[in-house]
Amino acid sequence: MIRDEASFGAFLDAVRKFVRDKAIPREAEVEQTGEIPDDLVQTLRQGGFFGWSIPEAYGGAGLTTEELVLAAFELSQGAVAFRARVGTNTGIGSEGLVVDGTEEQKKRYLPRLASGEWTSCLAITEPEAGSEASNVRTVARRDGDSFILDGEKRYITNAPIADVFTITARTEPGTKGAKGVSAFIVERGTPGLVTGKPYRKMGQAGSPVGSVFLDSCRVSASSIIGGVEGAGFATVMKALNKQRIHLAALSTGPAMRMLELAVDHARTRVQFGQPVAQHQLVQALIADCQTEIFAARSMILETARKRDRGEDVVLEASMCKYFATEMCGRVADRCVQIFGGAGYIADYAPIERWFRDVRLFRLYEGTSQIHQLNIARLTLNRTPSP
Repeated sequence: MIRDEASFGAFLDAVRKFVRDKAIPREAEVEQTGEIPDDLVQTLRQGGFFGWSIPEAYGGAGLTTEELVLAAFELSQGAVAFRARVGTNTGIGSEGLVVDGTEEQKKRYLPRLASGEWTSCLAITEPEAGSEASNVRTVARRDGDSFILDGEKRYITNAPIADVFTITARTEPGTKGAKGVSAFIVERGTPGLVTGKPYRKMGQAGSPVGSVFLDSCRVSASSIIGGVEGAGFATVMKALNKQRIHLAALSTGPAMRMLELAVDHARTRVQFGQPVAQHQLVQALIADCQTEIFAARSMILETARKRDRGEDVVLEASMCKYFATEMCGRVADRCVQIFGGAGYIADYAPIERWFRDVRLFRLYEGTSQIHQLNIARLTLNRTPSP
């Protein structure tokens, strides 16, 4: 659902202008330094990028799902670091508060997240809880009007720079799976919460990822999102259900950019007396990329519109995430092939960086294999037995 075609069109034009004029020219700088320059972060703040899907009542843009994915297609055509810098605030780092937070929690945190004053993150993954997200070992022991948190979270995007954390912990001893898991909102500076150094990674330079350590971290009982114990896993799943559509869009923008780079190269690179774009086998690679991008874009938009209509999109969201991230990996591989040897050289073309950056898409927020299982389970549950 697009609320106002004219104003939204102007909004998308502004996003495109930022990507083309501000982000892309400084991608190499981000790759070399491992961080987004402060002036560009400030530009993102001033442009309202941090609050895209946070409701207008709390300082955000209140984008519908369709508007959000259309904006994501554009923003993600710049280096992954740019969208990752704002993505937790306008995605998994705030969505739990948006859907289940108390009014007091929303008023305290959402305006700061929407403005970019604070950076958020979602801390679910643990040493024994990755694809099996419900296998939460982090514990939260009741102590009067407080809870004491102990545990470790790892592979958490933006953890090294986050100001506020959504953390899942088991509040009911002896429970297993999703039961007895609560979601806490914890601020940096709370005694007992420490973050590790950013990991060295294969790609996505400028997007810091690290561990969160909880050692007798005391928080008020009022920090439970929604004020309801044992509802944390459901809150996280609500956030991820929307974020998987968002992430699918954020995986499609890079495919668009890589194809653009490959086509430009194919038009100018001459082999056997003509541009390689004239060779049919190269054209086949281009055709496969363009077709899969169109398919991903179409299914993402259809799913976004269904969600905006209030329909159940759990199955569709999983299919979008699975298809789009796998598609992006295939496009990356084909585009390196179109570049030939130059595609393997970091000093020559950005396609080498993109090839490394997009590999992570198929791992986080549910690996492709987990989504295959999820899609099959939901399909079998919906299909009547013969």
